[in-house]
Amino acid sequence: MANQVPDDGTLLPLMEEFYTIQGEGFNTGKAAYFIRLGGCDVGCHWCDVKESWDASIHPLTSSDTIVEHASQYPSKAIVVTGGEPLIYNLDYLTAQLQQKGFKTFIETSGAYPLSGKWDWICLSPKKFKAPAPGVAALADELKVIVFNKSDFEWAEQYAALVSPECKLYLQPEWSRSKEMTPLIVDYVMANPQWEISLQTHKYLNIP
Repeated sequence: MANQVPDDGTLLPLMEEFYTIQGEGFNTGKAAYFIRLGGCDVGCHWCDVKESWDASIHPLTSSDTIVEHASQYPSKAIVVTGGEPLIYNLDYLTAQLQQKGFKTFIETSGAYPLSGKWDWICLSPKKFKAPAPGVAALADELKVIVFNKSDFEWAEQYAALVSPECKLYLQPEWSRSKEMTPLIVDYVMANPQWEISLQTHKYLNIP
């Protein structure tokens, strides 16, 4: 999938980049520049960006160009997402971003070892391909997507692996939100170490 991408991370398969409001998790409501990389082999059946899965259809783009584009916007928050961004070596991209004064955030399933230097790591583990060893311990935020009742137990398995300072979020899968949100509300009230994350950008109808 990613074999044509240079190992040094100077070129990355860019699916899209856009300036918007972060819609989920701890940083909800903050302006941020999103960098979405193509390529994912986790295969969540409910993924809402399945067009990101095939890296070969997304152009290899210079990391320097990506940084240049991000510099045109007023926010200094950068969110790198996918696809699964950790398929690639992100050391170069994050070094260049941080050199320009950006705060770097990543949203990852953790399926691959961590690369890059991050100010905030959001781990969203998936049953389809479990996180690589050690990634959970580095997470600032654990965000578990709740598609059915068994996902609460799955969430607790990973809550046991993150640091005590890690923020814990349960988020209803969008197509199942009517069924799952009441269950999440009850669960959080009974287990207040957890908080609820909603996809507010979908309610606001923004990217």
